[in-house]
Amino acid sequence: METETAGTSQPQWNVAAPTILLREFLSVSEDFERRLGRELEVNPTDLAAMEHLIQSGPLSPSDIAARLGVTTAAATTIVDRLAKVGHVSRRSNEQDRRGVLVVPEPESVRRALGVIQPMVQAVDGALRDFDDAEQRAITAYLHRVLEIYRSYAYGNGPA
Repeated sequence: METETAGTSQPQWNVAAPTILLREFLSVSEDFERRLGRELEVNPTDLAAMEHLIQSGPLSPSDIAARLGVTTAAATTIVDRLAKVGHVSRRSNEQDRRGVLVVPEPESVRRALGVIQPMVQAVDGALRDFDDAEQRAITAYLHRVLEIYRSYAYGNGPA
């Protein structure tokens, strides 16, 4: 699978061009996340919490902890930082009077979506260059790739 070219220490992978492009996509995606973090003036962990709040709406600190894979104490620190810079507020949980919900501030959501939506729309627009059959093939391929990534990410594939 991995071979080295004479005179170079860079590994050469014998894989298809789409596989190479997927790896590059993942790398550029990380760059985009860093840009979004700079735009919102948050670190990567806080950005991940914001992404969950934007996608899911209000969450309890324990829900944030579970989604980020951190302790509840760490989640409280994350929420404190986000509240300090005005990205979230804490509100009473009407279903559990003792509980608190972390709510994303509308202005922060607007700022984040202002960066994200144009890129998503451009990516979606790129699909219009393909006919229905090609779009189905692209979708099927990406579903398979996603299944493989999930398998490896969640411990079902080789380590």
